Amino acid sequence: MSTLHPSSTADPAAGALPPSPWVRRWLGLLPAGATMLDYAAGAGRHALEARRRGLRVTAVDRDAAALAGSAADAAVRVADLETGPWPFGDERFDAVVVTNYLFRPRFALLAALVAPAGLLICETFALGNERYGRPSNPAFLLAPGELYERSRRAGLTVLGYEHGRLERPKPAVVQRVCAIRASGEEALRTLG
Repeated sequence: MSTLHPSSTADPAAGALPPSPWVRRWLGLLPAGATMLDYAAGAGRHALEARRRGLRVTAVDRDAAALAGSAADAAVRVADLETGPWPFGDERFDAVVVTNYLFRPRFALLAALVAPAGLLICETFALGNERYGRPSNPAFLLAPGELYERSRRAGLTVLGYEHGRLERPKPAVVQRVCAIRASGEEALRTLG
Protein backbone atom coordinates (compact mmCIF):
# COMPACT_ATOMS: atom_id res chain seq x y z
CA MET A 1 0.00 0.00 0.00
CA SER A 2 1.32 3.42 -0.86
CA THR A 3 0.66 6.90 0.45
CA LEU A 4 -1.43 8.76 -2.08
CA HIS A 5 -1.20 12.41 -3.01
CA PRO A 6 -2.52 14.44 -0.09
CA SER A 7 -5.89 16.10 -0.24
CA SER A 8 -5.95 19.86 0.10
CA THR A 9 -7.26 21.27 3.34
CA ALA A 10 -10.78 22.52 3.87
CA ASP A 11 -11.72 26.16 3.69
CA PRO A 12 -12.20 27.01 7.37
CA ALA A 13 -14.73 29.71 6.49
CA ALA A 14 -16.89 27.20 4.65
CA GLY A 15 -16.52 24.56 7.37
CA ALA A 16 -16.64 21.78 4.78
CA LEU A 17 -14.24 19.41 3.09
CA PRO A 18 -12.82 20.67 -0.20
CA PRO A 19 -13.38 18.74 -3.43
CA SER A 20 -11.20 15.67 -3.76
CA PRO A 21 -8.04 16.31 -5.82
CA TRP A 22 -8.75 12.97 -7.56
CA VAL A 23 -12.18 14.17 -8.65
CA ARG A 24 -10.87 17.59 -9.69
CA ARG A 25 -8.15 15.94 -11.79
CA TRP A 26 -10.58 13.86 -13.86
CA LEU A 27 -13.30 16.53 -14.12
CA GLY A 28 -10.70 18.48 -16.08
CA LEU A 29 -11.30 16.11 -19.02
CA LEU A 30 -14.91 17.25 -19.39
CA PRO A 31 -15.92 20.16 -21.61
CA ALA A 32 -18.12 22.96 -20.28
CA GLY A 33 -21.76 21.97 -20.57
CA ALA A 34 -21.14 18.26 -19.95
CA THR A 35 -23.50 16.55 -17.52
CA MET A 36 -22.35 15.25 -14.15
CA LEU A 37 -24.09 13.28 -11.43
CA ASP A 38 -22.85 13.77 -7.87
CA TYR A 39 -24.05 10.44 -6.45
CA ALA A 40 -24.57 10.25 -2.66
CA ALA A 41 -23.61 13.92 -2.79
CA GLY A 42 -23.89 14.77 0.89
CA ALA A 43 -23.18 18.48 1.17
CA GLY A 44 -22.46 18.66 -2.57
CA ARG A 45 -18.78 19.61 -2.54
CA HIS A 46 -18.23 17.96 -5.94
CA ALA A 47 -21.45 19.40 -7.35
CA LEU A 48 -20.18 22.87 -6.46
CA GLU A 49 -16.79 22.19 -8.06
CA ALA A 50 -18.46 20.90 -11.22
CA ARG A 51 -20.72 23.98 -11.44
CA ARG A 52 -17.65 26.18 -11.07
CA ARG A 53 -16.23 24.38 -14.12
CA GLY A 54 -19.37 25.03 -16.16
CA LEU A 55 -20.84 21.53 -15.97
CA ARG A 56 -24.56 20.78 -15.77
CA VAL A 57 -24.97 19.01 -12.45
CA THR A 58 -27.46 16.72 -10.78
CA ALA A 59 -26.85 15.99 -7.08
CA VAL A 60 -28.62 13.11 -5.35
CA ASP A 61 -28.59 12.08 -1.71
CA ARG A 62 -31.06 10.82 0.88
CA ASP A 63 -30.33 13.80 3.16
CA ALA A 64 -32.40 16.75 1.96
CA ALA A 65 -30.92 19.06 4.61
CA ALA A 66 -27.36 18.36 3.48
CA LEU A 67 -28.26 19.11 -0.14
CA ALA A 68 -30.34 22.21 0.61
CA GLY A 69 -27.80 25.00 0.46
CA SER A 70 -24.70 23.44 -0.97
CA ALA A 71 -25.57 22.28 -4.46
CA ALA A 72 -26.40 25.71 -5.86
CA ASP A 73 -27.44 25.72 -9.51
CA ALA A 74 -27.64 21.93 -9.53
CA ALA A 75 -30.70 19.80 -10.09
CA VAL A 76 -31.21 18.26 -6.65
CA ARG A 77 -32.91 14.94 -5.97
CA VAL A 78 -33.64 13.40 -2.62
CA ALA A 79 -33.66 9.62 -2.90
CA ASP A 80 -32.75 6.54 -0.88
CA LEU A 81 -30.03 5.03 -3.06
CA GLU A 82 -30.05 1.71 -1.21
CA THR A 83 -33.63 0.61 -0.58
CA GLY A 84 -35.78 3.09 -2.46
CA PRO A 85 -36.82 2.89 -6.10
CA TRP A 86 -34.03 3.60 -8.58
CA PRO A 87 -34.44 7.34 -9.30
CA PHE A 88 -32.78 7.54 -12.73
CA GLY A 89 -34.72 5.49 -15.28
CA ASP A 90 -32.75 5.51 -18.53
CA GLU A 91 -30.77 8.69 -17.76
CA ARG A 92 -27.06 8.79 -18.55
CA PHE A 93 -24.38 11.31 -17.56
CA ASP A 94 -21.04 12.38 -19.03
CA ALA A 95 -19.54 11.82 -15.57
CA VAL A 96 -20.73 10.07 -12.44
CA VAL A 97 -18.86 11.04 -9.27
CA VAL A 98 -19.12 9.09 -6.02
CA THR A 99 -16.89 9.56 -2.98
CA ASN A 100 -16.90 8.17 0.54
CA TYR A 101 -19.83 5.88 -0.27
CA LEU A 102 -20.10 2.18 -1.03
CA PHE A 103 -23.22 0.10 -1.61
CA ARG A 104 -22.20 -2.98 -3.58
CA PRO A 105 -25.70 -4.25 -4.53
CA ARG A 106 -26.27 -1.20 -6.76
CA PHE A 107 -22.78 -0.74 -8.21
CA ALA A 108 -23.82 -2.12 -11.62
CA LEU A 109 -26.77 0.31 -11.72
CA LEU A 110 -24.42 3.15 -10.75
CA ALA A 111 -21.95 2.24 -13.52
CA ALA A 112 -24.81 1.99 -16.03
CA LEU A 113 -25.46 5.72 -15.47
CA VAL A 114 -22.22 6.51 -17.34
CA ALA A 115 -22.95 7.60 -20.92
CA PRO A 116 -20.89 6.37 -23.88
CA ALA A 117 -17.45 8.04 -23.64
CA GLY A 118 -18.44 9.15 -20.10
CA LEU A 119 -16.44 8.80 -16.89
CA LEU A 120 -17.01 7.04 -13.60
CA ILE A 121 -14.94 8.80 -10.92
CA CYS A 122 -14.88 7.04 -7.54
CA GLU A 123 -12.95 7.44 -4.33
CA THR A 124 -13.97 5.53 -1.21
CA PHE A 125 -12.66 3.67 1.80
CA ALA A 126 -10.76 0.38 1.68
CA LEU A 127 -9.69 -2.34 4.08
CA GLY A 128 -7.07 -0.91 6.41
CA ASN A 129 -9.15 2.17 7.11
CA GLU A 130 -10.40 0.52 10.32
CA ARG A 131 -7.05 1.53 11.90
CA TYR A 132 -7.95 5.18 11.48
CA GLY A 133 -11.62 5.27 12.45
CA ARG A 134 -14.87 5.13 10.52
CA PRO A 135 -15.91 3.39 8.49
CA SER A 136 -14.46 0.28 10.09
CA ASN A 137 -17.12 -2.27 9.16
CA PRO A 138 -15.81 -4.49 6.31
CA ALA A 139 -19.20 -4.17 4.60
CA PHE A 140 -18.23 -0.56 3.84
CA LEU A 141 -14.58 -1.15 2.97
CA LEU A 142 -13.25 -2.24 -0.41
CA ALA A 143 -11.08 -5.33 -0.69
CA PRO A 144 -7.73 -4.95 -2.50
CA GLY A 145 -8.37 -4.30 -6.20
CA GLU A 146 -12.15 -4.46 -5.76
CA LEU A 147 -13.01 -1.05 -7.23
CA TYR A 148 -10.81 -1.74 -10.27
CA GLU A 149 -12.43 -5.14 -10.87
CA ARG A 150 -15.99 -3.92 -10.31
CA SER A 151 -15.42 -1.15 -12.85
CA ARG A 152 -14.09 -3.61 -15.44
CA ARG A 153 -16.96 -6.06 -14.86
CA ALA A 154 -19.39 -3.17 -15.40
CA GLY A 155 -17.99 -2.78 -18.94
CA LEU A 156 -15.77 0.23 -18.25
CA THR A 157 -12.12 0.75 -19.22
CA VAL A 158 -10.00 1.88 -16.27
CA LEU A 159 -7.99 5.04 -17.00
CA GLY A 160 -6.55 5.45 -13.51
CA TYR A 161 -6.55 3.47 -10.27
CA GLU A 162 -4.89 3.99 -6.89
CA HIS A 163 -5.02 2.21 -3.55
CA GLY A 164 -3.31 3.60 -0.49
CA ARG A 165 -3.31 5.85 2.52
CA LEU A 166 -4.33 9.48 2.29
CA GLU A 167 -3.33 12.18 4.72
CA ARG A 168 -6.54 14.20 4.74
CA PRO A 169 -7.58 16.09 7.80
CA LYS A 170 -7.01 12.61 9.29
CA PRO A 171 -5.46 9.50 7.68
CA ALA A 172 -7.66 7.18 5.63
CA VAL A 173 -7.14 4.17 3.38
CA VAL A 174 -8.93 4.56 0.05
CA GLN A 175 -9.25 3.20 -3.43
CA ARG A 176 -9.76 5.54 -6.38
CA VAL A 177 -10.75 4.79 -9.94
CA CYS A 178 -11.52 6.75 -13.04
CA ALA A 179 -13.04 4.58 -15.77
CA ILE A 180 -14.57 5.36 -19.15
CA ARG A 181 -17.40 3.75 -21.08
CA ALA A 182 -15.18 3.21 -24.11
CA SER A 183 -12.43 0.86 -25.19
CA GLY A 184 -9.24 0.76 -27.20
CA GLU A 185 -8.28 3.91 -29.09
CA GLU A 186 -11.49 5.69 -28.13
CA ALA A 187 -10.50 5.43 -24.44
CA LEU A 188 -6.98 6.69 -25.19
CA ARG A 189 -8.27 9.71 -27.16
CA THR A 190 -10.04 10.88 -23.99
CA LEU A 191 -6.68 11.35 -22.33
CA GLY A 192 -5.20 13.31 -25.26
